[in-house]
Amino acid sequence: MHPSFEPPERRFFGRRKGKAFSSRQQALMDTILPRISVKIPENAATDDVTPNLAHFHTGVTPLKQADIFGPALAKNIKQVWLEIGFGKGEHLAWQAQNNPDVGLIGCEPYLNGVVGLLAHIEANEIENIRIYGDDARHVIWALPDASVDRIFLIHPDPWPKKRHARRRFVNPPNLDDLARILKDGGEFRVGTDHPIYREWTAIQMAQRSDFAWLAEGPDDWRRRPDDWPETRYEIKAMEGKATYFRFKRLERA
Repeated sequence: MHPSFEPPERRFFGRRKGKAFSSRQQALMDTILPRISVKIPENAATDDVTPNLAHFHTGVTPLKQADIFGPALAKNIKQVWLEIGFGKGEHLAWQAQNNPDVGLIGCEPYLNGVVGLLAHIEANEIENIRIYGDDARHVIWALPDASVDRIFLIHPDPWPKKRHARRRFVNPPNLDDLARILKDGGEFRVGTDHPIYREWTAIQMAQRSDFAWLAEGPDDWRRRPDDWPETRYEIKAMEGKATYFRFKRLERA
């Protein structure tokens, strides 16, 4: 850990719920969510802020693909992708529809976002998404080493004030965990339009010896890749020009 870095706060996200659900939304939460929720070991779902690598290796039963997706679907899954904070679920739903042989895990503590994804799942009859409606770290801590092929962190809360910097998801302890669960050659994608988070991400990732930035020139981070769909947030609420970071997990020693 960097000597000047302080352990993260208990939460790197904001509020859990917005306006009240409509009867239709509540029905989605009651019927679809229980069927596709990720069930993690109770001893992984803590807000312990101690280093998470040690937390994983002290008794947490690792999740297997069959545990998450069910035995039948797990047989047909070629890769596992994880999205940390999926918002209203537009990006995750698009990836699921365009990659039917990929199993996607979406983590989102904001319950109004969860119900937004459930609406996409119902409308498009999506079968290859599983949801965890809480802190993504609980799932990350329970995943086995080298078990994920791609991780998305798209427009996370920038926590722009200096005193809140420790709440930004891109921080050394969390990056240690992502490096653990990513397969060699796996990809970590970070999208942000916030100048502070853009600089913060570049600095944090430059200090890593286990990730390489997949960029050879400015266009590689200024242009949205074809397989990176634009969301309503990007269209309506961006604070500035978006940056599309792509990092490769280097081979383990």
